[in-house]
Amino acid sequence: MTTPLVLELFAGFLAAGMALWFVLLSRSAKPEDGYDPLRSRGSVPPLREGRVSRLLAGYFLPAGRLRSIGLLLLRLTIGVMMIHHGQEKLADPQQFADTYVASLHLPFPLFFAYAAGFSELIGSWLLILGLLTPLGALAITGTMTVAAYQHILTAGLNIYVLELVVLYLGGSLALLLLGPGKLSFDAPIVAGLIGTAETERSEPSMGEGLKPAFVTVRRDRAST
Repeated sequence: MTTPLVLELFAGFLAAGMALWFVLLSRSAKPEDGYDPLRSRGSVPPLREGRVSRLLAGYFLPAGRLRSIGLLLLRLTIGVMMIHHGQEKLADPQQFADTYVASLHLPFPLFFAYAAGFSELIGSWLLILGLLTPLGALAITGTMTVAAYQHILTAGLNIYVLELVVLYLGGSLALLLLGPGKLSFDAPIVAGLIGTAETERSEPSMGEGLKPAFVTVRRDRAST
């Protein structure tokens, strides 16, 4: 894969990430009338919503600046180093299918060669940008798991063959479990969604909290 094509892919993913960011932020804006049909029907319990918000905040918005910097470095390291593996597979997918995929005795080896190449290439860009990071980390984790199994199947427990695959596998699995950190595209998207949900839960909508009042009317006997 040539350098101009790599730059085009990077620009495309960057533009798509920015567009997705702004679209999600605009969709998460609070409606002017404050009416939420799901909330009015009681189908979204506040306790469950609070748990989901806390889970999202802990995963995408971790506390501590050093933790986010460390996750950024891990994302960049794995993403930048993994890109050329995907490029090599897509440059000659038939050779990769005959050399590696055929040894796994999988059907349609050429299809799995393309799947592995695009998983590594797209997953690397997702990790670098911090956009849909769990999907990118899952893609690389899956390909590295299959690669580790293939190496063990063909060469046994050879540390010199497995060390690079295990490093990529461990790093991508760590990102899948820990999240992207605040220095990512995912962080402001999730922050906007959580902020909107918290605002809607804390501010009652029109008519909420109003109770009926009973007024006693006395009838004047002198008027009858």
